Amino acid sequence: MSDHDPFHFYEPRNGHGLPHDPFNALVAPRPIGWISSRSANGVLNLAPYSFFNAFNYTPPIIGFASVGYKDSVANIQETGEFGWNLATESLAEPMNQSCAAVDPEVDEFELAGLTPAPSRVIDVPRVAETPVSFECRLSQVLRLTGADGSQTDTWLVLGEVVGVHIERRLLVDGVYDTAAGEPILRAGGPADYFTIGAETRFRMHRPR
Repeated sequence: MSDHDPFHFYEPRNGHGLPHDPFNALVAPRPIGWISSRSANGVLNLAPYSFFNAFNYTPPIIGFASVGYKDSVANIQETGEFGWNLATESLAEPMNQSCAAVDPEVDEFELAGLTPAPSRVIDVPRVAETPVSFECRLSQVLRLTGADGSQTDTWLVLGEVVGVHIERRLLVDGVYDTAAGEPILRAGGPADYFTIGAETRFRMHRPR
């Protein structure tokens, strides 16, 4: 590759040749999957996942990918339920604390100083301090494979949203105010996050 080429090109299987893998930064910023779950033995778990998004309208389906078969995946497969909790700027530090590598017996709600609030439809609690939460029932767990069919150590968890909690202050004339929710978004650097604000909003309607 010529030094005069305006593009840095690489094939991931051969390495990226950079100080930090740019993949996460290129597909960013991303919403955070702050997932609450409960083991079959009743132990609560709360963990953030940076590979997270919404995938369907009707029924509403969200999903997150876990690199490694972690407690969240095991719990959700055992009970068939999980919660999603909006990670906000004011909850950034507790969210970060909840990603500590601890034993399965450790309750991350307690570790991060957060309050488990009862859900309406499922038995898994939500984070009381967050303004938005989803209650979800498991629809699929898929082990991801490469293009050659080889299995990865990554598990995609998809769930149907069966309950939604929104603080009324975030509903303006019946429309959810995304910026007022103060979500934090995962970027690609080792410690990079973004916030959004009303000043960055622009509107564009679809062609008819």
